[in-house]
Amino acid sequence: MRAKIGQVLPYAGVIVRCENAAYPHERPVVRSINQAAFGRPDEAELIDAVRTDGAQILSLVAELGPRIVGHILFSRMWIDTSSGAVPAVALAPMAVLPECQRRGIGGRLIRTGLDLLRARGERIVIVLGHPDYYPRFGFSSQRARPLDSPFRPEAFMALELGPGALEGIRGKVRYSAAFGL
Repeated sequence: MRAKIGQVLPYAGVIVRCENAAYPHERPVVRSINQAAFGRPDEAELIDAVRTDGAQILSLVAELGPRIVGHILFSRMWIDTSSGAVPAVALAPMAVLPECQRRGIGGRLIRTGLDLLRARGERIVIVLGHPDYYPRFGFSSQRARPLDSPFRPEAFMALELGPGALEGIRGKVRYSAAFGL
């Protein structure tokens, strides 16, 4: 695909990498990206709480040139079934600076994160998100129907990272205490 003058191609110049805890300047940048993307501090505070709770599994940043412009967080959650707790992963939050949105950066963060989770042996990912956005990555509100949650069914979605990962699983989702649910 050839770009027209002034057109930004999806993924052009974007690097997705693990957030580096050794670089103390990254956390305030991640905080500011989430505040700008959501227009409030709630998601940035959630990230801090997930980290404090020890539930963080994976934190990725997207760089466009020398600048961090996006972030995604994955944390441990559980599905409480009649035969015990089944581990799952919560995707929340995912944010891209408003001026960098609609360039494929969020999609790159999601795909990279899902690939890394799959490589680590994770099997189930849950997201509360826009029903027109997340299905393109394989998330399905239908797959999440057997899971009891406090959220609107059309926005509560699940993804199997391996075939049949959700087969026969019925129960209540339990997020990290950081979510306050």
